[in-house]
Amino acid sequence: MKPILATAITLATISSAAFHPQTAAQRSDSSVTAKHETPFACNRLALSPEHRKRHFDELGPALRSLGMGVHELPDGFEFKFPADVKTYQLLAEWTAGERLCCPFFDIDLRSEREGGPVWLRLTGRDGVKPFIAADFVKWFRP
Repeated sequence: MKPILATAITLATISSAAFHPQTAAQRSDSSVTAKHETPFACNRLALSPEHRKRHFDELGPALRSLGMGVHELPDGFEFKFPADVKTYQLLAEWTAGERLCCPFFDIDLRSEREGGPVWLRLTGRDGVKPFIAADFVKWFRP
């Protein structure tokens, strides 16, 4: 019985290596490559001309007009919005576009319970907060 078990374990190990040929070092190298950090610059060409127009000329101004406040965070800002369906849809669409043109952002949408407000959180690595403060200056209104 023991030789059969040993053979099964050996075959499982060989099969696993055949399906996962990368070594641990190779997997580690690929994860380092995946952490390439883009510069703090909006890549407007990441969006098609139609999407770019919608994102910057329609969605951004619409969301700025709906904003209800801003909270400063250690690594970015959180913008408060009403909890209606239309605003949430605008935020979701804007977020999808923003991820393409500004991949250095961490973007979170959070809905408070019991119909509370929706929060758009923009954060990121060192340097992102000053970028947001400069690039989103129209979003900061009293």
